[in-house]
Amino acid sequence: MTATTTTRPPRGATAGTTDRRRAGIALAGVTAVVSGVSVFVNGYGVGHFDDATTYTTAKNLVAATVIATVFVAQRRHAPDRPEQHVPTVGPTRRRLTLAAIAVIGGSIPFVLFFEGLARVSSSDAAFIHKTLVVWVAVLATVFLRERLSAPHVVAIVLILGGYASVAGGVGLPVVGVGELLIILATLCWSVEVVLARSLLGAGVPEMSVSTWRMAGGVTILVGWAGVRGALDDLFALSPTQWGWALLTGVFLTAYVVTWHHALARAQAVDVTAMLATGAVITALLNGAVRGVAIDPIGSALLLAGGLIVAGVAAMTPRREATSP
Repeated sequence: MTATTTTRPPRGATAGTTDRRRAGIALAGVTAVVSGVSVFVNGYGVGHFDDATTYTTAKNLVAATVIATVFVAQRRHAPDRPEQHVPTVGPTRRRLTLAAIAVIGGSIPFVLFFEGLARVSSSDAAFIHKTLVVWVAVLATVFLRERLSAPHVVAIVLILGGYASVAGGVGLPVVGVGELLIILATLCWSVEVVLARSLLGAGVPEMSVSTWRMAGGVTILVGWAGVRGALDDLFALSPTQWGWALLTGVFLTAYVVTWHHALARAQAVDVTAMLATGAVITALLNGAVRGVAIDPIGSALLLAGGLIVAGVAAMTPRREATSP
């Protein structure tokens, strides 16, 4: 993993301006809403499948198809539009990094996470996964040279406290095989965020990163289905199952696309912290539809953490990090 080479050239404004960061935070807010609704809908969708990994492969296949189709259409019409920016990272490094994103972002962590989820409680699994913001903060500070201010630290503490409260209180579980698998999955996704931010900050188009993440990732997932003898299950899905895969795949498409557009405009730590507020949307939907009790303290902490990050990102002019 290497640091960002340069900031993406401007699109009608100076790179790294407050307006650009505000746009990134706003897009991260959209991603959080999509994520919150998606988690709620996935709770129903996965119940129609005997195997969670097969379900994940099916909906990822839908998302990959939609994103790749849009990407190809954009490339086909590219000659009709003036070139807005040229990536400042070399083609070899760009392809290798995109391939790494497909492996450690779009495939392996999904397998690790669902294998771990089968061995641990859902509350512990959710909390371990939500430490993503901590790992991204550390990696982004070291490798992207993003600035982590005191308000950022306060926001992260509030977010983790909010997640713990929403999960019903999470202690320090003994790290067994299941917990270790989920930790590894979370670390993979953390590295992916930093790699994606490094490419997006160097001018690589958002849809290119999204396509590699999903199309490359689902290719590996389908291969894994073949290795474990589940390929027949994938092709034998019922119309109802494909209907759920289509619905949740559309949500996943919106999530990935808005996520990468947000990462192209704001710090990785800011975007990841904003994503945490999506849990509040899920809680509200669970309360309204399923009658699940809403934790006001946990929800308030999550919102407070997200608002602090949004405020810091929007009001503090600073240059994006660059390598020497």
